[in-house]
Amino acid sequence: MHINPAAARRTADIVLGVGVAAAGCVAGAQYPAERWLPFDGWAYVLTVATALTLTVRRDLPVAVLLASCLGYAGYLALGHPPSLNFWVPVISLVSLAAQRPPRVARPAALLTAAVVLYSGVQGGVSLLLAAVQAVCVPAVALFLGTNQRTLAQRNADLARLTVRLARAQEEEAGRAVVDERIRIARELHDVLAQQMAVITVQSGLARYVYSSDPPTAQAALDAVAGAGRDALDELRRLLGVLRVGPDGESDAPPLRPLPGIDRIPELAERIEAAGVRVQTHTEGVVRPLGAGLELCAYRVVQESLTNVVKHAGATRAEVRIRYLGDRLLITIRDDGRGHGGGQGSAQGKGQGKGHGGESAATDTGSGLGLLGLRERVKIWNGVLSTGARPGGGFEVRLSLPLPSASRR
Repeated sequence: MHINPAAARRTADIVLGVGVAAAGCVAGAQYPAERWLPFDGWAYVLTVATALTLTVRRDLPVAVLLASCLGYAGYLALGHPPSLNFWVPVISLVSLAAQRPPRVARPAALLTAAVVLYSGVQGGVSLLLAAVQAVCVPAVALFLGTNQRTLAQRNADLARLTVRLARAQEEEAGRAVVDERIRIARELHDVLAQQMAVITVQSGLARYVYSSDPPTAQAALDAVAGAGRDALDELRRLLGVLRVGPDGESDAPPLRPLPGIDRIPELAERIEAAGVRVQTHTEGVVRPLGAGLELCAYRVVQESLTNVVKHAGATRAEVRIRYLGDRLLITIRDDGRGHGGGQGSAQGKGQGKGHGGESAATDTGSGLGLLGLRERVKIWNGVLSTGARPGGGFEVRLSLPLPSASRR
C-alpha cells in the first residue's frame, strides 16, 4: 500500500496539535487553584486555540509562531497556570527554523525566549532559572530546526545530483549507441570489402570464359555463390544485434561465433578462388587468445588479403602467424607491383603507405580500410606497420601483446 508522504505529514501535524491541546487541558485542570485562577472556559479556549496552531506549522511557520506566542502570553496574562502550553511556541520555533533561513529564525528565537522568560516569571520560579530557560530552550529549538533545514537542503542537493547523474548516464548510453554503430559500420566494411572483391573478380572471370571454358566459368560462379553466402552470414550476425524483441533481448537466430585466427585458412581459400595463391604458416604453440584479439587479427589479415586482390596485381601471397611468449606476430606478404615510394607504421595512430593497409588508397581506394585497422590495433595496444618490400611486393606486419593469462 502506497502512502502519500504529504498526507502522512499532515496527519502527524493534526495528531500533534490535538494531542498537545488535550494534554494541556488535562494538565491545566490538575493545577491547584490557590495560586492561579481556576482553569475556566477561557483557559480551555486559549489552550486549545494555541495548540491547534501546530496543525498548520509546515504551511505557515511564521504565522504559527506569532499566534502561539501571542496565545500563550495572553493565557499567562489572565493568571492561568503555565501547564503544557509552554511547549507550543518551542515546537513552532523548531518548525520555523527548519523551513526559513537564519535571518528569519533568529528574531523568532528572541520572541520565543521572551515568552519563555515571561512563563517562568508567571510560574513563580527564580529569575535566574527563568533566564536560563529563556536562553537554553529557544537555543536548543533553533539548533534542532537548523539541523533539519540543513539535512533537507542536502537531500535536495542529492536529488538534483541524482537527476544530473541520470542525464549523464543517458548521454553516455547515447554515445555508446553511436560507438556501436561505428563499430558495426567498420565490421560491415571489412566483410563486404573482402567478399565483394572476390565476387567482382570471379564474376568477371566467369563472364570472360563463359563460352570458351565452361568448367572454369562454373567454378568461378561457385566461388561467387560461396562468397555471397559467407557475406550474408556475416551480415546476419552483425545486424542481429539491432533486432530487439519485446523483452529487450536480441531475437536474431543463433549464428556461428565471431571469426578468429582458426578461420584464416578458410579465408585464404576464398582468396585463392579469386586467382591469388595464398600460403599460411603457423609457428609456436597455438592457444586461444580471446574473442577480441582473435577478431582483430582476423580482420587485419582479411583487409590485407582483400587489398592484394583489389590493388596489388599479385599472384602469390603468404600469411605467417607466430605465437611468442608475450606477443602474437602476423606477417602478410605478396609479390604484387607494390609502391616502393613509401612505408609506415601504426601504433594506435600511425599510417602506412602503399597497398597493404589500404595500399593504393590515393589512387584506387578510400582509405577506410586502414582507418579501421588502426582503430582495431589501437584498442589492443598493438603495432601495425605496412610498407613495400625491397625485392618487390608488399608487406603488412601486425604485433599484438598477449594478456598474461594466456602466456606460458
